[in-house]
Amino acid sequence: MSGILFLAHRVPFPPDRGDRIRSHHLLKALAKLGPVHVGCFGEGDAGAERALAALAATQCVAPRTKPLPLAGVEAVLAGRPVSLTAFHSRKLAAWARATIAREGIEAIVVFSGQMGQYVPVGFAGPVVIDLCDVDSAKFAAYAEAGERAWLYGREARLLAAEEERLGRRADATILISEAEAALYRSRLREPAKVNVQVIGNGIDADFFDPAASLPHPALAADAGPHFIFTGQMDYRPNEQAALWVIEALLPQLRARLPQATFHVVGRNPTRALMAQDGAPGVRVWGAVPDVRPFLAAADAVLAPLLIARGVQNKVLEAMAMARPVVLTPDAATGIAAEDGTHWLVSPPKPEVMAERIAELLADREAASRIGTAARKFVLDHHGWNAMLTPLAGLIGKQTEGQRHAA
Repeated sequence: MSGILFLAHRVPFPPDRGDRIRSHHLLKALAKLGPVHVGCFGEGDAGAERALAALAATQCVAPRTKPLPLAGVEAVLAGRPVSLTAFHSRKLAAWARATIAREGIEAIVVFSGQMGQYVPVGFAGPVVIDLCDVDSAKFAAYAEAGERAWLYGREARLLAAEEERLGRRADATILISEAEAALYRSRLREPAKVNVQVIGNGIDADFFDPAASLPHPALAADAGPHFIFTGQMDYRPNEQAALWVIEALLPQLRARLPQATFHVVGRNPTRALMAQDGAPGVRVWGAVPDVRPFLAAADAVLAPLLIARGVQNKVLEAMAMARPVVLTPDAATGIAAEDGTHWLVSPPKPEVMAERIAELLADREAASRIGTAARKFVLDHHGWNAMLTPLAGLIGKQTEGQRHAA
């Protein structure tokens, strides 16, 4: 049986952060279509590599050891994006070429734009590139906000050129939402020459089921109310959002709800976040074995992202757990839920968001209705199987059900 080459910028295990959740489910879907040969970067987690071996026909996990400052220097000297230089490996490039020749690879699926550099120029089979979201636009937003303006402006410009190159090279370029697809097309010089497809994020609603998890005992023992923010906490947009809650929103909330506590849950909290742990109404938990007990104990889940690309898994997880979610318009992008029915959308204005939250908690029945509607919305619209059904056709393969339907 012909093989599929799957290239990802991180080992797709464990599925415990946004990019790995998506790449994990992409890999599982591809494994149903034929042998999958996986090339990716590892960060020293032997358990993740063992889990990968259970799905991959063969694998190459290249260590990601190049320090970011060194990658930056090399990128500037070579005139390349830092993102590509940081994920360049001669070992992985050689393995990809050898695997294509040895295994009769018929299709290549690339997860994240950094990995498009490993697709050989002369490969004749279908190539599908999942950009997820428009990274160049994210760096442009950083530059416009005044953060390392020269560096991020350069990265935005060079990445935009790479995103266009990849779109022209691929048979299909996947974005995570219609909004991201429209943004991507708007940045192309010749959008008609790029086949843009949308495959949204899904959710494992059997795992994120409120009936399957009890509230965390430390939170259950405290009257609260408790507000939760989850995510990879050294990711700048997450850090920025959590600090905004602590510094701007929480004082407004505690003026209305004096016992309100804000919980930051997720690995690698930055120094700035750790410095806030223990401040009035603030608890920074860091990495936890299971996020569900925290979600189950939340009076509301907050996602006040000021810069966001694509679909936020943290939002889908909270909705699947039947929690009312309060979020900014940026964090709501790509999820077609309704304000006031499935969640509450508020501009990032502390007094406005605090007032909406206070009104929500004043009517517990309404909050419960929003949580229930949120879970139903996720079940109806964001199951992984339904989301990834188009993938087989994009790489020129049919599932058993599609063959029978034909």
